Amino acid sequence: METFVLKEESIRLGQALKATGIANSGVEAKFLIQDGLVKVDGQTELRRGRKLYDGSVIEYGSCQIKMKSSLVAE
Repeated sequence: METFVLKEESIRLGQALKATGIANSGVEAKFLIQDGLVKVDGQTELRRGRKLYDGSVIEYGSCQIKMKSSLVAE
């Protein structure tokens, strides 16, 4: 499982797909989500604006990426 470090407290799903390289554009991210191909914390997510926080996990195919906040002390 890969890790993506959040620069803010949260990130929206569509933005996270672009930032992690899963989607090349916002339009591509939108279609991946609309087509039910993306899961958040094990559940299919159809909302592009869904906020992800520290510990949230995105799944797309065999790719899993865990959100990690840079604001949380180790």
